[in-house]
Amino acid sequence: MGAGPTGLALALWLDRHRVKVRIIDRSAAPGTASRAVVIHARTLELYRQLGLAERMVAAGHVSDGIHFWAEGERRADLVFGAAGTGMTPYPYVLILPQDRHEQLLVEALAQRGIAVERETELVGLEEQADHVLARLRDPDSQERSVAVRYLAGCDGAHSAVRHALGLAFEGGTYEHVFYVADVQAAIPAPTGDAHFALDRGDFVAVFPYNEHGHVRLIGAVRDAAAAAADTPLRYEDVQSDALHSLGVEVTQVNWFSTYRVHHRIASRFRQGRCFLLGDAAHVHSPAGGQGMNTGIADAANLAWKLAAVLRQEADERLLDTYEAERRAFALQLVATTDRAFTLVTRTGRLAELVKDHVAPAVLAAVFANDHLRRRAFGLVSQTALAYPDSPLSTGRAGTLHGGDRFPWIAGEEGDSFALLQDGVWVAYACGLVPEQVRAWCVQHGVQVHEAPWTAAQARAGCARGALYLVRPDMYVGLALPHPEVAALEAYIQKAGCLLPVS
Repeated sequence: MGAGPTGLALALWLDRHRVKVRIIDRSAAPGTASRAVVIHARTLELYRQLGLAERMVAAGHVSDGIHFWAEGERRADLVFGAAGTGMTPYPYVLILPQDRHEQLLVEALAQRGIAVERETELVGLEEQADHVLARLRDPDSQERSVAVRYLAGCDGAHSAVRHALGLAFEGGTYEHVFYVADVQAAIPAPTGDAHFALDRGDFVAVFPYNEHGHVRLIGAVRDAAAAAADTPLRYEDVQSDALHSLGVEVTQVNWFSTYRVHHRIASRFRQGRCFLLGDAAHVHSPAGGQGMNTGIADAANLAWKLAAVLRQEADERLLDTYEAERRAFALQLVATTDRAFTLVTRTGRLAELVKDHVAPAVLAAVFANDHLRRRAFGLVSQTALAYPDSPLSTGRAGTLHGGDRFPWIAGEEGDSFALLQDGVWVAYACGLVPEQVRAWCVQHGVQVHEAPWTAAQARAGCARGALYLVRPDMYVGLALPHPEVAALEAYIQKAGCLLPVS
């Protein structure tokens, strides 16, 4: 259900895992305008598994940094290259409008013989012992029932799947009205980078599509204009203090829309054979451009687990880990973005002092420290996202724990992520693998890679002689200081996965 980036990405990953999929959407055509423009490094790492990362990069605009302004002065700079080099093959933010992003995903599905079934909507569902009976209304307004093994709701904040399941969507709505505009404008240097500005209670985020003046703006509408419900809002109604202090000169408005921002999270991400992903499961402020990227990560997390259960390579317990991992992260993300957004939109003398002076000084100090700058990049890019409390996360070797993203390690003959492109479990050994461990891996369908010890591995946190059992979504499941069959066997008994291949 749902053909936005989350649903399209889920369909691509499921098809890659040889799972038959159907994807439906109630709209007649893909959207032509959207708020989401940012693709983070972790999303590109995951897209690399689908062969899409370079296609996305070629279609978008690479932004090397984000610059923070207050009262017309540039106060802090997060330069992604300096912060993320050595951490990821994509040490930047990619600016790509969601409509173009979706088009690339739809094209990739079409190449696999999968088409979105449009003008088709879910009007009811009934869960049976071994399937879900979904009642659909087709473009001719005819209703029919379809039996599916599992159903995924990727159908947005007003999710029909969530409503049919009767799940709560707890949270609230911010009082301010916000705008998104696609414009031609002159922006301050560096013209290829993103900018965020605060001034007298106003804020604006500026995302250039290129270095030739094609820009996306996100900001606040004047309170008086927003309060006049019977007055259609226009670009002229936006609060412009931050734009003016930043020196942005808009010469043409190509598209303009307003919206209210919500912060909500579903009470469950899984109920029986039904799952919620993306905005159907969690919505939050646009702070940090995390929303769309989080939904795509939901899809990457769920796809391999569904495939393993359908292929009888794991038991049903594995599906419970989707909610355990992704809802825990969503709760943390909603809380973090809520605090940031509340600070940005708060009014009053003390709030203005904090926003215009205290916060920029703190950011400048953070970005001047190499360790803190890299941590900031990890948080924004989602490369630091981990699942330490997951039932699938066990052990420690070096500084790597079960649940950590397996590090990107560059080498003369390629990088570590090249070994993780098949979407299967990989045993990555920093040294030799005992024959009995190798035999166990073959029996359980695990690829084995023996990596000669290098300084790059040490810098990435690996331990010499260790073995890391890496999940299909490139997170460490089990970290072993020394490869042992008994530890591997104990892990799969606990996790309910990697059943022997028949």
